[in-house]
Amino acid sequence: MMDVLGVGPDEAIPLFALASDPPSDSEYYAGTVRGVWEHREEVDRLIRQAAEHWRLERMALVDRNILRLGAYEICHSCDVPYVVAINEAVDLGKRYGSEESGAFINGILDKISEISMKKKGKE
Repeated sequence: MMDVLGVGPDEAIPLFALASDPPSDSEYYAGTVRGVWEHREEVDRLIRQAAEHWRLERMALVDRNILRLGAYEICHSCDVPYVVAINEAVDLGKRYGSEESGAFINGILDKISEISMKKKGKE
């Protein structure tokens, strides 16, 4: 929504709540949206690094934003194991993206998790 409307999280979160049923854990949802927004440059850099031969701007909007969410959770969420973040992102891709989205998202987030673990010294 933020990509399409060109708004930040403070505008997008209330709009999302108006457009659909609020998430059961709205505090976690709002924190995640703000976290992705605050770390978007780092997250986009990681996606570019992991997505060889793919420009971020050329990725489908749905896939790109699912990747941003997954990359943020892998790198910044202590509550979500990276395997869970990848699986949830793949499920979102299969549900809302194209036929190839699940595999595409899985491959990129798997590389991002490897990069993140090396960075944290957990090879």
